[in-house]
Amino acid sequence: MENKETERKALREKLFNKKKHGAFRMSEEELSKCNSFCDDYISFLNSSKTEREACINAEQALKDAGFVPFKVGMELKAGDKIYRNNRGKAIIASVIGTNPIEEGVRLCAAHIDSPRLDLKQNPLYEDNELALFKTHYYGGIKKYQWTAIPLSLHGVIVKLDGTSVVVNIGEDEGDPVFCVTDLLPHLAVEQMKRSSTTLIKGEELNILVGSMPFKNDEESESVKLNILNILYEKYGVIEEDFLSAELEAVPAFKAGDVGFDRSMIGGYGHDDRVCAYPALRALLDCKNPAHTAVVILTDKEETGSDGNTGLCSSYLKYFIEDLADCFGVKGHHVLSASQCLSADVNAAFDPTFPDVMERKNCAYLNRGVCVTKFTGARGKSGTSDASAEFVGVVHRLLNEKNVIWQTVELGKVDAGGGGTVAAYIANLDVDTIDVGVPVLCMHAPYEIVSKIDVYMTYRAFAAFME
Repeated sequence: MENKETERKALREKLFNKKKHGAFRMSEEELSKCNSFCDDYISFLNSSKTEREACINAEQALKDAGFVPFKVGMELKAGDKIYRNNRGKAIIASVIGTNPIEEGVRLCAAHIDSPRLDLKQNPLYEDNELALFKTHYYGGIKKYQWTAIPLSLHGVIVKLDGTSVVVNIGEDEGDPVFCVTDLLPHLAVEQMKRSSTTLIKGEELNILVGSMPFKNDEESESVKLNILNILYEKYGVIEEDFLSAELEAVPAFKAGDVGFDRSMIGGYGHDDRVCAYPALRALLDCKNPAHTAVVILTDKEETGSDGNTGLCSSYLKYFIEDLADCFGVKGHHVLSASQCLSADVNAAFDPTFPDVMERKNCAYLNRGVCVTKFTGARGKSGTSDASAEFVGVVHRLLNEKNVIWQTVELGKVDAGGGGTVAAYIANLDVDTIDVGVPVLCMHAPYEIVSKIDVYMTYRAFAAFME
């Protein structure tokens, strides 16, 4: 009887797909590396609250590591490091490999935009001696989550004379912050009868920015005048300059450790900077790759990837074509031989809301990087659905490199769904699959990830680029 039990145990060990907490599979030394890596990520996240800031910080890190701007026709050899900045909102960087470029590149693609509140082009108004900004929300949000929290203001204002002003208010100690107001529960009887999608309406996401009149002036719109005067004295801008501005309101609080055990990170913008930073770090640490390694940090994913800084445009394709030209090769031949990890997040299982998840195929915190064969909605609408052959390539690679990983999908079949940039890259004839970090509270002003999962995502990207 004992022999049969031993035999069954050995067979289970051999045949079952084992799922367990990543900490049980990591040494103390590796856990220490994980924590150190995540400290660096937190610093990046706190200084990169918009796509412009993430692009600036990524470019500086690339320059510090010896990357140089890519020029069409430049001579390149193995080990060279190049990058191209797309309009200050997206960036592509590459380390040239030892293998011929016609054998394809190893591409990691993440996005650096996140849900937020954008100011309208005519944002500032006064109502009953309060000054407010009108906003238009960006990306998929639960609008009620953006009320009664401190907000900071980031972006750029292009003035009539063509010069630009960078705005960053609400992040530094002593800065003022801003806020979308909400009703007190005592007077919210009618509001609470609304459905959750209209509990706060889009046109009610108005940001409170001031209440003092200009020098006790009793003329109309005196509070608005005071705000405009403050902005003029600080930035030299007038109201008309808002017409050519991109200003984003984001949560003012900082990212940091979550939990008594400090095992998690809470903050704004994990989706998708929690994949962008590991991809960038993996490229910075990539010294002598066999295949040319490419990382793209792109914009506009949260609104469908349209526009000239989103991946529905051709700027990635043009970069590969220009890169191929340097070696006398056609760009489409390089793309056809390439492989891509679409570096994007997935939803983590939340035991408080279990009904939307199918437990055998969903992501869990601390079980490692997510490999998502397909995304889309319901009948796999809007996904590229990676082939079994390419899934097998990734499967073997992660196992060989001892990367802790899990295979997942985004919720139950008919519960909803979502998309990534994977389909747009796959449409260029590139083998593509989604690989990224599981996230709790996704698209909320405060999202949560596991440090182990963040580090394993970096390990996955580093293994892919080697």
